[in-house]
This record gives sequence, C-alpha cells and structure tokens, in this order.
Amino acid sequence: MKILLQRVTSAAVDIDGERVGEIGAGLLCLVGVESHDDESTMQAAIDKLLAYRVFSDEQGKMNLSVKDVNGGVLLVSQFTLAANTRKGLRPSFSSAAAPDMAKQLYLAAVDYAATKIERVAAGRFAADMQVSLVNDGPVTFLLEN
Repeated sequence: MKILLQRVTSAAVDIDGERVGEIGAGLLCLVGVESHDDESTMQAAIDKLLAYRVFSDEQGKMNLSVKDVNGGVLLVSQFTLAANTRKGLRPSFSSAAAPDMAKQLYLAAVDYAATKIERVAAGRFAADMQVSLVNDGPVTFLLEN
C-alpha cells in the first residue's frame, strides 16, 4: 500500500458538485492499493500514517503526529499511485490491486482509521473526484510498506 500524505490546513473532496468529505487541519492521504496488500499491510500502513510525525512541536521540529494534534484525516483512493513508471512513457498498472480487492481494502482502511482517531473523512472509490487542499508547508511524504 502506498499513501501520499500531505499536511493541510484544509482539504475537501467533491463529486458532481456535492461535497462528500472534508477536514480542517490534518492530513490529506491519497491511497494506492497494490496486488500484494492485505488486511495486515493495510493496518500497518494506517497505523504508520496516524503515528507519522509531520506536525511541528513548540520548538518548530516535526515531532507530532496527526493524533497528537487532534487533526483530521481525509482518505482518497488513488489507484495511479500503484503505477510502475520506471520504463517508457506510459505507466503500467500491473502491480495495482484488482478493483474489487482495492475497494475492499480502501473501505477497510477508512473504517480502521475511524477506530483510531475521531475525525476521518473519505472520498468515494472509483469516482471522478475533485480534490482541493491547502497544503501546509508544503509538507508531502510518500509512505510505502
């Protein structure tokens, strides 16, 4: 599972003009599910995401997690993160999970995150989404497991 996380002051997802998810300060997380992923890799990825220290402490050092700052998490499915871009000029999606498996693990990730922190929002799997954000920093990291 790959998660591209961005520290944000706000983020939202709209589908056909309808707001389906939004957070204030926290993390916008684009989630790519790969064919080798399962429940345990999903839980490990979400646990790492929620504990990852990307927020500043009193000294201005990145020592605090989204849990520490009581921030929100917006999880958005993003199958293109699973692309292999090493060769050629067209991405290969051979390592991406099949749609049914990816949907199941994405939805499980949203549910699992909601058991760990209070403010969790989500996009809609396989929808044409418009994602807006105000990146704070900018701070962006790619988590892989």
